[in-house]
Amino acid sequence: EQAFTLPAVLISLTVTSVRLTGTKSGCGGGGCGACTVMVSRYQPATKTINHFSANACLLPLCQLHGAAVTTVEGIGSTKTQIHPVQERIAKAHGSQCGFCTPGMVMAMYALLRNKPQPNMDDITEALAGNLCRCTGYRPIVDGCRTFCQETNCCKVNGNGNCCMNRGNQTDETEREPPQLFDKDEFLPLDPTQELIFPPELILMAEKETPQTLTFDGERIRWVSPVSLEELVLLKTENPKAPLVMGNTNIGPDIKFKGVFHPLIISPTRVLELFEVSHTPTGVWVGAGCTLAELRSLLQKLVPQFPEEKTELFRALIQQLGNLGSVQIRNVASLGGQVISAYPNSDLNPVLAAGRCKVSVISNGGRREVPLDQDFFVSFCKTILKPEEIIVSVFIPFTRKGEFVRVFRQAPRKETSFATVTSGMRVFFSEGSRVVQDVSVYYGGMGATTLSASKTCAAIATRPWDEETLSRAYDVLLDELVLHPSAPGGKVEFRRSLSLSFLFKFNLEVLQELREMNVIKEELPEKIQPLPRDIQPGLQEFQHVSKGQSEQDPVGRPIMHRSAISQATGEAVYCDDMPHTDGELFLSLVTSARAHAKIIGLDVSEALRLPGVVNVITAEDIPGVKVRESFGYQEELLAQSEVSCVGQIVCAVVADTREHAKRGAYAVKISYEDLPDPAFTVEEAVEKSSFFEPQRKLERGNVTEAFQTVDHIYEGEVRMGGQEHFYMETQSMLVVPVGEETEFNIYVSTQWPSLTQETVAETLGIPSNRVTCHVKRMGGAFGGKVTKTAILAGITSVAAWKTNRAVRCVLERGEDMLITGARHPVGFMKDGRIVAADLQYYTNAGNVVDESLLVAEKIVLHMDNAYNIPNLRGSGAACRTNLPSNTAFRGFGVPQSLLVVENMINDVAMVLGRPADQIREINMYKGPSVTHYKFEFSPENMLRCWEECKVKSEYSARRRAADQFNQQSRWKKRGMSIIPIKYGIAFAESFLNQAAALVHIYKDGSVLVTHGGTEMGQGIHTKMQQVASRELHIPPRRSTSVKPAPTRSPTPNACQTLYQRLKPIREKKPKGSWESWFISHWILQVKKRKHTFDYFLCIYGVTMVVSCASSEETTGSETSHRSLHLICKIFPIFNIFVLQTVRTDIVMDIGRSVNPSVDIGQIEGAFMQGLGLYTMEELKFSPSGVLYTRGPSQYKIPAVCDVPLQFNVFLLSDTHNPHAIYSSKGIGEPVLFLGSSVFFAIKDAAAAARSESGLVGPFTLNSPATPEKACMACASPFTQKIPASKPGSFKPWALNI
Repeated sequence: EQAFTLPAVLISLTVTSVRLTGTKSGCGGGGCGACTVMVSRYQPATKTINHFSANACLLPLCQLHGAAVTTVEGIGSTKTQIHPVQERIAKAHGSQCGFCTPGMVMAMYALLRNKPQPNMDDITEALAGNLCRCTGYRPIVDGCRTFCQETNCCKVNGNGNCCMNRGNQTDETEREPPQLFDKDEFLPLDPTQELIFPPELILMAEKETPQTLTFDGERIRWVSPVSLEELVLLKTENPKAPLVMGNTNIGPDIKFKGVFHPLIISPTRVLELFEVSHTPTGVWVGAGCTLAELRSLLQKLVPQFPEEKTELFRALIQQLGNLGSVQIRNVASLGGQVISAYPNSDLNPVLAAGRCKVSVISNGGRREVPLDQDFFVSFCKTILKPEEIIVSVFIPFTRKGEFVRVFRQAPRKETSFATVTSGMRVFFSEGSRVVQDVSVYYGGMGATTLSASKTCAAIATRPWDEETLSRAYDVLLDELVLHPSAPGGKVEFRRSLSLSFLFKFNLEVLQELREMNVIKEELPEKIQPLPRDIQPGLQEFQHVSKGQSEQDPVGRPIMHRSAISQATGEAVYCDDMPHTDGELFLSLVTSARAHAKIIGLDVSEALRLPGVVNVITAEDIPGVKVRESFGYQEELLAQSEVSCVGQIVCAVVADTREHAKRGAYAVKISYEDLPDPAFTVEEAVEKSSFFEPQRKLERGNVTEAFQTVDHIYEGEVRMGGQEHFYMETQSMLVVPVGEETEFNIYVSTQWPSLTQETVAETLGIPSNRVTCHVKRMGGAFGGKVTKTAILAGITSVAAWKTNRAVRCVLERGEDMLITGARHPVGFMKDGRIVAADLQYYTNAGNVVDESLLVAEKIVLHMDNAYNIPNLRGSGAACRTNLPSNTAFRGFGVPQSLLVVENMINDVAMVLGRPADQIREINMYKGPSVTHYKFEFSPENMLRCWEECKVKSEYSARRRAADQFNQQSRWKKRGMSIIPIKYGIAFAESFLNQAAALVHIYKDGSVLVTHGGTEMGQGIHTKMQQVASRELHIPPRRSTSVKPAPTRSPTPNACQTLYQRLKPIREKKPKGSWESWFISHWILQVKKRKHTFDYFLCIYGVTMVVSCASSEETTGSETSHRSLHLICKIFPIFNIFVLQTVRTDIVMDIGRSVNPSVDIGQIEGAFMQGLGLYTMEELKFSPSGVLYTRGPSQYKIPAVCDVPLQFNVFLLSDTHNPHAIYSSKGIGEPVLFLGSSVFFAIKDAAAAARSESGLVGPFTLNSPATPEKACMACASPFTQKIPASKPGSFKPWALNI
């Protein structure tokens, strides 16, 4: 009944109308899976029900006529009964911040509805389209693994320990290793108890005569015809109207690019588009068939025919498995893939190479058009006329002697657009190696799908041998030329890939010819795919002491206290809060120039649009317009000048999200460009553009030491930035209270008091008029501090001006654009490093933010685990015209330590010695002092190092990797073992404050208010455990839900309260907690002169503890890890596939308060570090525009990137006297350990380089993406590509 702005998608209904807020919006483009739901449709022809997962952010409401949609709330809740999927993900500790959890649940639920007993391949495929930034995926996979029937071994019972390994145990009293969870406690899955398909929809489908559906919106008409004739007529009358099937192309164009279509035609009910017909020469597949249906069809056909006839079918099956996620393949259509004609299409090259054709219809009749080099005419354009409609696609059988292969290279193995893709076919007459016919097509090598026709001509009619192919490589190199400024960049890499694909095709064809006995010569090893099965890992932690009470939860793997509500969708995030009467939505208007004066701001057109209420500019701010930090100023809203693309200029306030967005597009800003913007570190250094002061620190005398060393080596390493990519974007709701200019702020922030302070200053009111509420965050990682406060300030101005509640929720692209991101050596012959001079330059962006603190942290940590007697370092925050970078998990340490470890690696390469030996030689040993004069003992660090080598079987695996590399031509293995010493604390003592308030109510229940905010790290859970121990009560009686300004010494407060009950406890030792407290309450009331009936909060203790300012006041966090991985790096052909085979982490975290939470933090941080160092890449245009604004362009690790064996060991018998219960902070240190993947890649690349005779140090910058790793291998094909002369062209992207 509610009116929606067309083309409305399903999530707009679930969230705003029916209040099913469990379905989350993470990206809005089908790239993260947070909005996954299950759609069910009844098929009258077969009388079956089809269930499939889909992205609610792409599903048009107008297409769901007759469908049943199941959201996470529909399968279970805490008010009724939770579903086994919800329970297992929660109790296996697969939910941290919880924002992605409902999507994970629904992806798995849809799989189980179709296959109640899945295997691991089914599970990893189902979860491939769902991103998680917190957990590292391992606990999610382990929880889902319990549905597999083949995994009955107890290795999957929570900790990976197998009973088969305990045969030698003779001590009957020896305790079983502790487990993270017990799968025997889980609810069984009973498929007979699932929700039934609504009978009324079955009746409607069988009895209702299909009729054309028409929906009219404010500006768009949506028409859904039911016959092919009607469709042809509509298209004839409206040739420019798009046909929408899965909405995976048109939907994102409308949402993100502002494309407008007054009429949309949706032919999803035209049955002729879904017909499949078989012929003696192949199969016609309806253009409306989804990619999932096409894949299923081909998989059924392959066993029915001889292998020689299904070469093309099998190639398509392989490529379809890589194309998008399950959710995308379930809705995207075959015809849509063809007609969209994307230049890097996965399907079009293989369809063209396989001699496929399309049947099209128009008012002029039907015709068949071959998919060949003439079909694709320009960018996203085909030879078809605007009024023509693809009805079906013909996929032919292959012939005996015909081989078809597909190849692709992408930034991530799965659910990623290809960098380069290719389809290749060759045909030989029987018993001959002479080529009768050949076709080679590429995607990603130009504006269209390209045919390498000249290369094919050089191969045809010639024998398939080295001479023919060598000539073909040269022809191909000349035929496929990319301009150095080509869109997408990576020009040299893409050109080398085109050669590499052809070479790999050559190897596979030679193997086929040999198996057919056409050729007899010996061939290189057959290329086998990398392993991909995720094995159960080990999670090793200490038992609690034997005497510990069963009621005491400290040290036990307690489930995250919100995990169940997160898995059921009941957990409330900021944007889940119900809309209030008259509530408005705020949309930001940002700068389109990087360095310019604002000479005009025209908001008149925006104010004329329907629903727009007001436009907020700097002039509307009643209080402080400019905030000051570290002596530098930052405007809330730019007034006269902008210094980066994405700087906020004004904001539009409207009655709906869509109206506000339209209003923002309508605002016109006039600019006058200013000269000489600086984007890179080099440009900033040249202009001396720094945020002062620069940080410098020195120990010993570096200059003198350089004169006495055996070797001096100078090196450089660059490291890219990283987007936080928290799953919940910046969100806030500002509600005027209605009196005395009071405001309630509901916000997703890590620092509520900064938000409170900013709003108060912006409005010119006292801070006590502003109440800031933070229930939980859907991830943060440092990105919800300074920018969140500024956004809240702007939103509060809108609420103040309109006197109405105002909501602001950034879309993913806005969030990534506005909020910012992460921010010579002398040695001896024996490997001892005696002097190092390190210079760090960070790209801080246009405002200072927290960059000076980051630079400080960089310099303080530049020693890592190594005792370098003469050490000098400097850190400079460069001021540029990019969006300002801000705090991120690790706060400068991941940047600092990468440089140090790369230095160690280069020293090892110069000396020709293993890197782990150089690391051991230079480690701190015995009582030690850091370069900033902090005394510490490295004993635990050395223990971690030795235990990691033992538990990972490092020496044996190192020998095995070396032997493998000698024997394998096409694949190389790399290994690395990396240490870390990490200090927890801020240099400024006031930042280390802590506070807690504990209330005990009359009924004995407990409320803990503390200074932390819950963003998935389980702080509320740990506070509950601490309060439970100190008050000697079950955990269910204590709650911690309300953040205070700073962090918490909760035990001190609880101990004080418990001691107050001592007289009562001694008087009634067998009494209950409730009886003790009610007696104490009555006693205290009698002592008072006045009593109050409404006084429920009896006693509270507030404690503030100030910590010293030392960098490592809480002790040295020490951890090590070893990584064993296989990199499929081809020294001859430059294809790169990375698979992390095994990871072992040994971590000193003191005594764990909650092993399940702590291990989850370790795994999540490691995977985030893996992303930082190997795949996550921010790209800016030469004018400073951020290209990578969502999951389709910016790749974070997915399930496919999880180490196949992921082992975590918590160092036993270790204590930290400086902290609560001897615990240690663990959220940040482990992120750097992801660099071990980087150094393992570098190790594998070194092995590949040795094949070409290249030894010694070489440059590999972070992140070690497929492009950088392949180019570092310096294969013959890479060396064939002529390098573009710097300065002779304008690059597509800046080298940041």
